[in-house]
Amino acid sequence: MKIISKILIAIVVLSTINCTKEKKYQYNVNTVNVEQNGGEKNNRKSNTEFISIAYADLFNTNISQTKLVNLSIAYSSFGDLKVIEERIIKNFLNDSNVYIPQYSTVNNDTTLFIINSYKKFYNREPNEFEIHYWKELIRSHSEITPSTIYYALMTSDEYRFY
Repeated sequence: MKIISKILIAIVVLSTINCTKEKKYQYNVNTVNVEQNGGEKNNRKSNTEFISIAYADLFNTNISQTKLVNLSIAYSSFGDLKVIEERIIKNFLNDSNVYIPQYSTVNNDTTLFIINSYKKFYNREPNEFEIHYWKELIRSHSEITPSTIYYALMTSDEYRFY
């Protein structure tokens, strides 16, 4: 019996020694409103607006009425609008009269190219993350051309809205 009582006393003593009250930490965090640039765009461009704006963005001139009507017919007759949008942009970018900066110009001042592209296509300044992302992508992948970047920007969901 003495051994059992000694063991119980030892357990009680050891349990009280090892038990410490847990510290509670309180962090003060500032409230931050997170918004996406361009997030206030909620008006979808009509098919005609999309075609004419894309043409104006790439050729720095207005599209002819005949060409607009032909593209609008093709646009509305195709089932998957995203596919036809991509084909229209690709067709515009492959035209010999399109204005796309030279690769050497982009490499000389990549930040300026990115800022100008965002202003041209999204009517806004790029945020720091977007600038960093594109600069790193352009720097690390020499096969990415200005035409590829224009294609990516113009086929994005943000470009479809104003």
